[in-house]
Amino acid sequence: MKIRFLTIATVISALFLVGCWGKSDADLQKASADKLKADTTTSGVTVSVKDGVATITGEVADDAAKAKAEANAKTEGIKSVVNNVTVKPPPPAASAPDTELKGKVEEAIKKAGGDGITVEVKDGVVTLRGSIAKDKLAGIMKAAQETKPKKVDNQLQVK
Repeated sequence: MKIRFLTIATVISALFLVGCWGKSDADLQKASADKLKADTTTSGVTVSVKDGVATITGEVADDAAKAKAEANAKTEGIKSVVNNVTVKPPPPAASAPDTELKGKVEEAIKKAGGDGITVEVKDGVVTLRGSIAKDKLAGIMKAAQETKPKKVDNQLQVK
């Protein structure tokens, strides 16, 4: 009877100890990496695990994907996640093609009362030439700026 009790106690102790050890860092890293790769919004994120703490790095499209990467990295056995993921900056606003921009500037200047002004556009830079009354200069410049060119080169002569 004592031997049977000792055998059962030993087996239970061994099972308890195996259960307490948990998964290794390599196992945790593989589980987190698999979960990140399975999601298309977080597939570019990498993970490393040390002492049960996951550190994620990489670049994602937006803040929602960054939060999702952190959630995906937190698999069973991970104590915490250090989120070093960055969000890609938005692409620069596309400037209108030169001919379209020229038309917008000419229309805006005409509405602002700028008759006799020549508009040239090259690579998004607007050049204004001609003569203008001093009291209309600010309105003309404002109208040209509101069309959102890269730059307005003012070569107007004030009379």
